[in-house]
Amino acid sequence: MGDNPHNSSELPFFILTGFPGLQTSKHWVFLLLGTFYIVSIVGNALILFIIKEEQSLHQPMYYFLSLLSLNDLGVSFSTLPTVLATFCFYLQKISFDSCMAQMFFIHLFSFTESGILLIMSFDRYVAICNPLRYATVLTDAHVACMGVFAFIRSFCMVFPLPFLLKRLPFCKANVLSHAYCLHPDLIRLPCGDITINNIFGLFIVISTFGLDSLLILLSYVLILRSVIAIASQEERFKTLNTCVSHISAVLIFYVPMVGVSMAARYGRHAPMYVHTVMSLIYLFVPPTLNPVIYSIKTKEIRRRLCKILLRTKF
Repeated sequence: MGDNPHNSSELPFFILTGFPGLQTSKHWVFLLLGTFYIVSIVGNALILFIIKEEQSLHQPMYYFLSLLSLNDLGVSFSTLPTVLATFCFYLQKISFDSCMAQMFFIHLFSFTESGILLIMSFDRYVAICNPLRYATVLTDAHVACMGVFAFIRSFCMVFPLPFLLKRLPFCKANVLSHAYCLHPDLIRLPCGDITINNIFGLFIVISTFGLDSLLILLSYVLILRSVIAIASQEERFKTLNTCVSHISAVLIFYVPMVGVSMAARYGRHAPMYVHTVMSLIYLFVPPTLNPVIYSIKTKEIRRRLCKILLRTKF
């Protein structure tokens, strides 16, 4: 039994380190994270409530926004338990199965967000380049199918990760670099051959983030070509303005993700707080800023939000 790393009784535990490199600013980090969580959870819940209640928002664009808000809630709640445990109760030990479950959900929601941003770009493409076909292309059934596809694709990509890790022996000090479990962090710890894990990890990144980002870029090239063909400058500006919220959501999702990847690959000698800050931005900023951006840029959401907050009629 002692030589069998697959025995469930010998599964290792992991130590969560909170936010290394920022120990001297622990209270400020806790305050910042608390703000992120409150804005993210309350903001995305309000977006979902407003879209549900406002009949004028029962359109494909806002159905996709609902999916984005629901997914952002998933991101926030997947990191919340261990962040609270580490900061509030100083509980740093996490079991193998709990860590695998958290890793699964964090990456599931990350890959799903990429898919949702892709189908939102398709929505903008159809609305601007083929407006007469918008109602027939983006029916409620098609919207539901695209949302289900984004989730199932992510599930199939992430599902093997815990099992690929579980087959490996862990014989090092299993200390993680964050207050939550991430695959790039966990893959450093096994003693066995991780070639299969690395190849599969590269495959899912390329086939999700890589492919999605290229298709989003292609959709905006086609959108820009259609907008340039519009004679009126005012109409061009008005058309592009409908894409600002989505472009902002794409940038605040993909730019930190690229930053985290670059830091992990080329910044191994950088101070620990650099990796910590990049990880914080990647996981906490998109769910926080998305509801803020869409609340500011969408008149119907902004108006309904004002009614809720001020209890006045417009």
